[in-house]
Amino acid sequence: MKKSLLALAILSTASAYADEGMWMPQQLPQVAKQLKAAGLKLDPSTLTKLTEFPMSAIVSLGGCSASFVSPQGLVVTNHHCVYNSVAQNSRPERDLLANGFVAHNLGEELPAAPGSRVYVTKEVLNVTDKIITPEVAKLTGKARSDAIEKNQKTLVAACEKDEGHRCTVSSFYGGLEFYQIKQLEIRDVRLVHAPPAGVGKFGGDTDNWMWPRHTGDYGFYRAYVSKDGKAADYSKDNVPYQSKSFLKLAKEGVKEGDFVMVLGYPGRTNRHRLPSEVAFTFDWNYPAFVQASADNLAIIDRETKDNKDSALKYAGQVASINNYYKNRQGMIDSYAGSDFLKRKTAQHEELKAWVNADARRKAEFAADIEKVEHLITERDAKVKKEFNLSYGQPRLLNTARTLYRLANESQKPNVDRKAGYQERDLPRIKSSVANLVRTYDPKVDKALASHHLKAYLAQPAAEQDAAFNAALGLKPGMSEAELSAALDKLYAGSKMGDAAVRDAWVGKSVADFKASDDAFIKAAVAMYDAAMKEEAEEEELSGKLQQAYGNYMKAKIAFMKTKGQAVYPDANSTLRVTFGKIAGRPWGADGTTWTAFTTVKGVAAKATGTGEFNAPKAQLDAIKAKDFGKYVDPKLGTVPVNFLATLDITGGNSGSAALNAKGELVGLAFDGTLDSIISDWDFNNANTRDIQVDLRYMLWNMKHIDKADNLLKEMGAE
Repeated sequence: MKKSLLALAILSTASAYADEGMWMPQQLPQVAKQLKAAGLKLDPSTLTKLTEFPMSAIVSLGGCSASFVSPQGLVVTNHHCVYNSVAQNSRPERDLLANGFVAHNLGEELPAAPGSRVYVTKEVLNVTDKIITPEVAKLTGKARSDAIEKNQKTLVAACEKDEGHRCTVSSFYGGLEFYQIKQLEIRDVRLVHAPPAGVGKFGGDTDNWMWPRHTGDYGFYRAYVSKDGKAADYSKDNVPYQSKSFLKLAKEGVKEGDFVMVLGYPGRTNRHRLPSEVAFTFDWNYPAFVQASADNLAIIDRETKDNKDSALKYAGQVASINNYYKNRQGMIDSYAGSDFLKRKTAQHEELKAWVNADARRKAEFAADIEKVEHLITERDAKVKKEFNLSYGQPRLLNTARTLYRLANESQKPNVDRKAGYQERDLPRIKSSVANLVRTYDPKVDKALASHHLKAYLAQPAAEQDAAFNAALGLKPGMSEAELSAALDKLYAGSKMGDAAVRDAWVGKSVADFKASDDAFIKAAVAMYDAAMKEEAEEEELSGKLQQAYGNYMKAKIAFMKTKGQAVYPDANSTLRVTFGKIAGRPWGADGTTWTAFTTVKGVAAKATGTGEFNAPKAQLDAIKAKDFGKYVDPKLGTVPVNFLATLDITGGNSGSAALNAKGELVGLAFDGTLDSIISDWDFNNANTRDIQVDLRYMLWNMKHIDKADNLLKEMGAE
């Protein structure tokens, strides 16, 4: 049987660092020796079996990672992963964000935010030969994009005949390989417990991405299914999901030097990007993103400061913006003081020299390596041109455009509809519409749109979207007062701000949309034809890029194999395993030595009683009284809070289970350090550390502060 390039890439290495790499489960036999040498006591082959312990306990929340910790569908993840659900259940008179929430029985559990899901991976199959068939391999441009999408939809449709499952076909190595991921999709998700913000978000944005850290970043959901055990929409008659396996809590705490591994769903890394992509990202895209994020935070703060309910509606968005704002700025700072681009360029030139040194290699790879550079330049120019407009579109306009596209696609047979608008996608679309109820305020939205559209309209007319301008009554170079008047007219002329009106538009016909005099609906209809033309152009570029980029990656894998170096796939939100050890750092970004653990002593020292460092009084009283129970670390003499490890994680790993050598839960990954997050692009083995919340801190808070005894008993911690 022909080995996949994933396997060949791993087999070619003898010297990869054990803690560098986000390994797919099926790759782990190739690094079994490294796993055992690092301290794993489990048989490494058990980590390849997705329907057995511990892998069947690891789940995705569709943006965060999580895991089952009881046979009754109890799911543990990060506080910031349940944050939006807490915010949407909060009101000025019942502020669950500030005060925390504990359901002492199943009846007290609250519905999670609309669209919340728990995904349990059941199967991963290499389907490259079914996506890139001999016929597809001959195609280019939009024809290639369309053929790939058609093949993906065919596989997904067949896979999803198993009711209650969600299937996807994910691209690896820039489109060189494709894997089909089959997941049980649990649709009834409920909020069980979240500590107060003074624990779960202690340190706020000041401490975000920083060490030392003292954040209790944990929270709990519960997954529910119908009485016959099948995935189902929310119903009071549903019952807790009976997970096949669940993680057991470690009885012994971890210490520095211990083996640790993280299992989760990392979102995206960029370690195989070309030098031109590095330059564009760090010289223009990330700086533009940082500026736009700062502007948005200031606008939201200004528009919500006197309205507690509006502030709660935007709390989740503010937390997300702040997180990525600091992340991207940290990457920019690390890049500015590095030789990353120089090294990347040298590596790329070395690859090209190797390709051109052999006639066969030159014939196979040289043209596509040159072509991919030109295509990337074309793509990046488009990103730059559309940047301000992408931030400036009113949310209700985007909703109207989505629903009108759905109406158009619904006229076709389901198999022919655009991916994202098939019958399988209807629940997601409905949830996104419902989500607006507790995440949208017209005053805030209009202020955000006005700010970014002002910058957009200052661009040269040739760089603007004529159809968008015409639909909204905008003109290049129009004054701020004229823009404000145009937006006032747009918002005033629509009833889409009413939840019942929005819901009623889901499933309406094209004729209904065309007959409407609602301002946002009319704009969506007016923009549709131009949008379809633009989409076709994007797919033409995408098809060419997929073909060229895939061949570039094939060349890179072959080249790195000659050097005995691994080429693991970049993260793409699929299940991965990373392993290393608990370790401090002999130097920190501030010139001090970083110890591996922080403790509750640091919580008390940082607590101010206000703002980001507002630790609950009950917690501070317990720390002062040394009311630690059985959660004291014998060496530290107190309760540990967070710990550092040499693990390779990124966004999407939030909430990932940190396991010891026996596969027992010892904490949750939730962050990295500011000077090492550039590892998404440029991994540095000596520098990179991630941050976990220690299980002992979680249990101590739940026992001594939040009195969540029912959950402790359920998890076997009592």
